[in-house]
Amino acid sequence: MVSMADRLGFGTHNKLKLGLFGANCSSGRTVTTVPERWSASWPEMLDLARVADEAGLEFLLPIGRWKGYGGDTDYQGATFETVTWATALLATTRRICVFGTVHAPLIHPVIAAKEFVTADHVGAGRFGLNVVCGWNEGEFEMFGVEQRQHEARYDYAREWLDAIKAMWTREDAFDVDGRYLSLKGVRANPKPYGGSRPMIMNAGASPVGQAFAVDNCDALFRAVRLATLGDARDQVAAVKARAALQGRDLGVYTIGVLTCRKTRREAREYYEYCTLEHADWSAVDRIMAMQKIDPSQYTAEEYRRIRRDFANGLSGFTLIGDPDDIAAELAQLSEAGFSGIALSMVNYGAELPFFRDEVLPRLERLGLREPVKN
Repeated sequence: MVSMADRLGFGTHNKLKLGLFGANCSSGRTVTTVPERWSASWPEMLDLARVADEAGLEFLLPIGRWKGYGGDTDYQGATFETVTWATALLATTRRICVFGTVHAPLIHPVIAAKEFVTADHVGAGRFGLNVVCGWNEGEFEMFGVEQRQHEARYDYAREWLDAIKAMWTREDAFDVDGRYLSLKGVRANPKPYGGSRPMIMNAGASPVGQAFAVDNCDALFRAVRLATLGDARDQVAAVKARAALQGRDLGVYTIGVLTCRKTRREAREYYEYCTLEHADWSAVDRIMAMQKIDPSQYTAEEYRRIRRDFANGLSGFTLIGDPDDIAAELAQLSEAGFSGIALSMVNYGAELPFFRDEVLPRLERLGLREPVKN
């Protein structure tokens, strides 16, 4: 048996959970032209998953991406579909949870429920689901699917997720007669592994999106900056309190962009080299245009800052420094109430071993993590 508590805690007692974000995509989350940027080849990905697993990281979180953003590098132009990617990695690891990131409007719930259960059995209860309601119009056009209005996206996702949860639990055949779905005589076996279901997360940023996550999911991802951790503390407490009223413990996670080197100066210089001096600005500008960010609405300095943020992993908690700096800032995240963080790096394979060897022991000494038991 695998309890729901085990799934939500990723099978560890670590106070601060750690994962990797976006490694299924070329360039990861750094919009850069540097030659050492992440290629996301399968051999690299397989090695990375094994290193992360052995280091005791809790999860791998992919990005659901169907085509690149153009620019000089075609940023995120080569990506692995996330559920088959997760299934393969679960077959070759022992402890780490691997998520599938799925656009609810682009996959039929009967197919989705079966795929998720397959991955969950391969991983003996280590599959997680990241539900995306969608925003990238160009990707939806590839599927011939029209985007719904903002609130309707979450209404559809709620109905889609309810149908999947029913398939995971009900033994009898049943119908779904909803606003969006009409399913007849639905049956689905086997059920998820071990008598519980996969952990479900969502990264809704709007009030409607956050409400969807609180009411329907086990974890909420939200972006935060070091300068706004005080405000974030109150927001994290508020969403956890809302979930507690429903008798549920909601995990609140964030995303981070990591540049860790032996010295603070080395880290800063490398960050500026990759993210400022060698950003793929044409890709950055295209992404900003897709999100309807109009320079006329901002001062010149505000617009430059926003543009830098997009080059920096499309925003996120920026971690730049030596191992002591990184450990201290991660401790601040934990103190603000965050359950964990999903990290991205310019080159995951080259940079994760240093993080493992230098930062993880410091987090152990701070009481945020326990030594890995092999």
